[in-house]
Amino acid sequence: MLVKQEFPCELSVREMSEVSMPALGLESTLQELTLHDLKIESYQLGKELIKAFTDNPLLPGAILVEGGQLMGMISRRRFLEHLSRPYGLELFSPRPVKTLYRFAETEVLVMPAHTLIVMAARRSLQRSPRSLYEPIVVEIEPQVYRLLDVHQLLVAQSHIHELTSRLLNEQTKAQMMQTEKMASLGRLVAEVAHEIRNPVNCIGGNMGFLSNYSEDLIKLVSAYESQVKSAPPPVTEIKKDIELDFLLSDLPKVVESIKVSAERLTKIVSGLQNFSHMDEAKRKPADLHECIDSTLLILHNRLKYNIEVVKNYSELPPVSCYSGQLSQVFMNLISNAIDALMDQIEAQGTHSAWKPRIEITTGIQETENSNWAFVRIADNGPGIPPEIQGRIFDSFFTTKPMGKGTGLGLAISHQIVTEKHQGKLNLCSRTLEPGEDDTLNIDSRTVTEDFQSTTGTEFEILLPLGLVA
Repeated sequence: MLVKQEFPCELSVREMSEVSMPALGLESTLQELTLHDLKIESYQLGKELIKAFTDNPLLPGAILVEGGQLMGMISRRRFLEHLSRPYGLELFSPRPVKTLYRFAETEVLVMPAHTLIVMAARRSLQRSPRSLYEPIVVEIEPQVYRLLDVHQLLVAQSHIHELTSRLLNEQTKAQMMQTEKMASLGRLVAEVAHEIRNPVNCIGGNMGFLSNYSEDLIKLVSAYESQVKSAPPPVTEIKKDIELDFLLSDLPKVVESIKVSAERLTKIVSGLQNFSHMDEAKRKPADLHECIDSTLLILHNRLKYNIEVVKNYSELPPVSCYSGQLSQVFMNLISNAIDALMDQIEAQGTHSAWKPRIEITTGIQETENSNWAFVRIADNGPGIPPEIQGRIFDSFFTTKPMGKGTGLGLAISHQIVTEKHQGKLNLCSRTLEPGEDDTLNIDSRTVTEDFQSTTGTEFEILLPLGLVA
């Protein structure tokens, strides 16, 4: 009865749940939680610790130090357990705390303050059953310690788990919507391209005849002009009205212009059809160069301000892939490069000596057991800061302003390359220090000597070609 009067019981679950919980995230650490500061020297008497626990019912325990060094920790639960035994109060109250510590000593878990909450909860639950509910000692800085109630840690871990589940559901829904959107777009583009192809084929197929007919008519008119020296007045009047000399010189140019436009329109339709294969069920051998060229053709309107595109193509065999999905990857990566260059152009102005450039390199990378087809897309834009490079493939992570980016482009690209094709999507981005050579050198690969910039980013797509015989 004396012990119950002297010591309040531990907090109930409801009381503990009412302790305010800070806003937590997936990267939250122990230092964001409520930490308790109660240090007691080993020579102090037990009754002083009794008073500290009585005055502050939220204290989960006390940190025991000796000569300024951490000696251990006595939890409130363990302390009450020993004092509630017969003669416990009379035995330990007038004696130094270290006497009780020798009886109550248990495993002490010490973790740095920057430890992630989810990692700390895992380590806490891995302790022996006897130590499972003991407080955790958090090291704020060398020789500076605080106590964390394990119940608060588990509540925080539960909050983070709930947040993670909610984010995963949001990501899943967003990716499903994006996938359905791209599939619907692919079907729409395929239908439109199919409808356009028929008249385009008609125009392209008849351009040869039109060119021949126009040449024949020009020959006929020229022959008539050479044989008839004096044309009838009506013919002379018509020649004057239609400006025959200009017509004869300009007609071949018009025909040639229509021919070039028809060829370009045919390429655009082919590019749209290649890009529309988003819902293909099986892998098929595809020409990666054709996929890249189709993507560049679609993005041609965005390559303004004289953004130069350099293609360093090596000979590649047909690669078994989902060509439509790979075209989406190329579209995302090249679009990001264009956005980066446009930001740099806006920052430096169109009259700057710096020239925006995108370089696309392809080839085969041989390893000990397999060969890989690689596609490297490099730009000389502002680069990606090192502190965010590890997050660019995370869903919903974007550095673009609201309304301009969804944060799904690179995440979906990474999923397409790694999961759909068992490949790899690597990133290298750097910013040169003042005075450093301004040739973009990525992962020990010098791109070209005239590819000059103080910054640069390169994405490398690796697709497996098969085992080496």
